[in-house]
Amino acid sequence: MRRAASLHILVLVALLAGSPRSAANAAAADGAGAIATNPIPDFTLNDYLGAKRSLSQFSDKPVIVVVFLGTECPLAKLYAGRLAELDRDYRDRGVQVLGINANQQDSLVEIAGYARKHGVEFPVLKDAGGKVAELFGATRTPEAFVLDANRVIRYRGRIDDQYGVGAARSDASEQFVKDAVDALLADEPIATPRTEAVGCFISPPRETVVEGEVTYAQHIAPLINEHCISCHRPGEIAPFTLTNYDDAAAWAETMLETIEDGRMPPWHANPEYGKFHNDARLPEEQKELFRRWVAADVPSGDLAQAPAPPKFVEGWQIGEPDVVYRLPEPVEVPAQGTVPYKYYVVDPGFTEDMWVRAAEARPDNRSVVHHLIMFYMPPERNGRWRGEDALFNAIAAFAPGMPAIECSDEEALRIPAGSKLVFQMHYTPNGTPQTDQSAAGLIFADPDKIRREVKVEAALNIALRIPPGDPDYMARAKYVVRRDMLLYSLTPHMHYRGKSFRFTARYPDGSSEILLDVPRYDFNWQNVYLLAKPKTMPQGTTIDMEAHYDNSADNPFNPNPDETVYWGDQTWEEMLVGSLGMAAADQDLRANPPTIETLDNGRSRVTFRYRPEEPADQVFLAGFFNDWSPTGQPMNGPDDDGAYTTSLELAPGRYEYKYVLDGKHWRADPSTAGRSGSDGNSVIVVK
Repeated sequence: MRRAASLHILVLVALLAGSPRSAANAAAADGAGAIATNPIPDFTLNDYLGAKRSLSQFSDKPVIVVVFLGTECPLAKLYAGRLAELDRDYRDRGVQVLGINANQQDSLVEIAGYARKHGVEFPVLKDAGGKVAELFGATRTPEAFVLDANRVIRYRGRIDDQYGVGAARSDASEQFVKDAVDALLADEPIATPRTEAVGCFISPPRETVVEGEVTYAQHIAPLINEHCISCHRPGEIAPFTLTNYDDAAAWAETMLETIEDGRMPPWHANPEYGKFHNDARLPEEQKELFRRWVAADVPSGDLAQAPAPPKFVEGWQIGEPDVVYRLPEPVEVPAQGTVPYKYYVVDPGFTEDMWVRAAEARPDNRSVVHHLIMFYMPPERNGRWRGEDALFNAIAAFAPGMPAIECSDEEALRIPAGSKLVFQMHYTPNGTPQTDQSAAGLIFADPDKIRREVKVEAALNIALRIPPGDPDYMARAKYVVRRDMLLYSLTPHMHYRGKSFRFTARYPDGSSEILLDVPRYDFNWQNVYLLAKPKTMPQGTTIDMEAHYDNSADNPFNPNPDETVYWGDQTWEEMLVGSLGMAAADQDLRANPPTIETLDNGRSRVTFRYRPEEPADQVFLAGFFNDWSPTGQPMNGPDDDGAYTTSLELAPGRYEYKYVLDGKHWRADPSTAGRSGSDGNSVIVVK
């Protein structure tokens, strides 16, 4: 299995906490993080409707909350609804909320759209020259300032602690702005007068620098085209576009910050182990180019010489799908709260096995779709899927960092005839009511050309019990290879307490090898690690999986460090899942599978044919039909082609079976698709 050609890199929703203080503003800050006693002087700005607004016009208000916002910053979007609620709750108590946008890239039209979309009724002003942001010493969006009746800053920093750098608690445990407002209204001291703002850098207007040793046109545009543009273009997952110089210049500081912090590009594998097709690391020489470009005030160079962004198939990474399946109807997502997993069934009407060469899941509303999985429910389930079906029967999936599925010309995923398709949807409210009607597109393969069936194997540990406050809880799982297999990919999965994950292969000859080491697991990026070349896993290999969890208060993503944590679907619970993309090494579906001849008595004659790849004096057939006796059904042969054959008369039904070499060595049938159980039994259905 290989990923789509374009690699998903550079900034998505990764935003670094911590903001350097503006030394130029003595009115906003005094000393190392202290809140100044000087009042903010009057200023006048236009709102997005063109009306002039001055700080002095709100002189009758005992408290003013000023929040610096950006229309594209993910956290500014998440907190817009929270600020609108604050405005409604406190306006009758004399509190005035003001939004200020100092970003050079945000137009009045975009600010108006932001306000309408999020139900913002308080004034949002455009700080076109960035002077007011400088006055406050604001550097981030969102960054809040609470002013008292004398217009002295009494609090600055975060709105609350619910949303952080790529993390979200189910609820805020600290309401910094609200608590500061309540304290001022009650004429009481503010318990926490300052916190570090979390969000995007404000991008004030700057004069364009043309000349430089490193320029956008010559150096940065090619870098962005190679690593970033697949996501940072209209309609894709990234929160802003990077399709031209103005875009890149506006987001340069935020981009550099995420690169320096190691969160961008979104790649978490230890480079000492394994080689991967989709290795998304930014080479050190390209990082240095970016540093030099930002340090030189982002020179443009000759923009006429800048390379154009690459061309993409509109909408779909995999190309035009053969068929697109959508949720049966739009889903209403509430503004607040926790939404349990939702499931929606689609009947594709498959009357024969369908082979999928490429699959892509596309969320309709990326702002609220945390992840989606489309999996198949085989007909024997009788309309009742099992929880593990979303893992083992997955066909298409979406999560940040997860690529579309593309297979080679000889490999494909199989959907059994009569299966229904099930969408598993995980929604995360974003502060305003939303709707979603996500979809998945499939490209089918020619079944006559398929050699191997690619399947998802996995190991799980559902017995997790992570103690409160434990900073390094360790748990294990293992997968035993029952048949020579080809390994294509590895995918670790935990939730917010996940800390690290390692896959180690222990081979039958006693040797071992670290296949993948993820020393700093990040739940917000569901990376699939695609091996540069398929790796043979001999029968008898054990793949050990070791996971570590941080349930301490020092983990900024931890929903609650005081709880014992068990296995569960929701993000405040935990999982240990190690997924493996695999196919049987000896499988050749183009060979002769068992033949079925219908008889007059309602039964069928089934003829089995097997050519072993290793020496054998005798071959036997074992299965449901002879209680798995390893020597109960001898096969005739070998013929001139080295094959053994035998025939059985069977009643209609589903039969599992294997071939047994010399009555000792069990082998699956390489000519049939589908396997059953942990032993990987071959399956044949007699109708």
